[in-house]
Amino acid sequence: MALPAYASRSEHFARAGLWVFSVAILLFLVAPILVIIPLSFNSEPYFTFPLAGFSLRYYEEFFTSDRWMSSIEHSLVVGVATTILATVLGTLAAQGLNRREMPMRGLLMGILISPMIVPVVITAVGMYFFFGKLGILNSFLGIILAHTALAVPFVVITVGATLSTYDTTLSRAAASLGARPLTAFRKVTLPLILPGIISGALFAFVTSFDETVVVLFLASPDQRTLPMQMFSGIREEITPTITAAATLLIVFACILLGSIEMLRRRSARLKAG
Repeated sequence: MALPAYASRSEHFARAGLWVFSVAILLFLVAPILVIIPLSFNSEPYFTFPLAGFSLRYYEEFFTSDRWMSSIEHSLVVGVATTILATVLGTLAAQGLNRREMPMRGLLMGILISPMIVPVVITAVGMYFFFGKLGILNSFLGIILAHTALAVPFVVITVGATLSTYDTTLSRAAASLGARPLTAFRKVTLPLILPGIISGALFAFVTSFDETVVVLFLASPDQRTLPMQMFSGIREEITPTITAAATLLIVFACILLGSIEMLRRRSARLKAG
């Protein structure tokens, strides 16, 4: 927000100092991540600064390796399935929690978002023993169900935030005109809360795509996802191919964050209108 024309010189200096401090903190947080990007173009087979030369050999190795391509395929399959399940369940849960007559709303909300609070390693251990009794360890079904449990809270929060500003009289008006609940939701409610649902779906996909700890407990060596493959590569053999994979993940995350920001602005425009 711009300062008013009558702002004093000290206020201008304070604003400039705040900007400098904010940029410094941002660089402090982002710099370790950005260091990975030039390393991925290094021509040497190890991590060195300054770079000995420019090369795309590790990107070529990444896209031609059966192990890396298989891990991406596994991550996409698990991520898409998790996104669909988490979005459907999270949207339904947010709809129910948005009703004022819902009993024990606070308790139910606490249970739903508990996977965000409990350390993920504890969640992974619990799922390991529980899924073992169900016989779905070392299976994609187990990984998808586990990631769905971790991703649902993000959908509940984003969709719930969108529903908090939703005018419920629109649904009652649709019902008074003869629309059934499902029809009213599909034609009235859904178009208005769609930005929140899509944002929740993107968060759910990122949660699944980046998750490592649960996969280490539940997956077999034939079900390695991309983060698990990167973890195994760091533990067994450090290769700059990992930096190429990390760079691609950074670009992918930036694209998703940009999409979420566009959806947020669209939602704000709809609310203002």
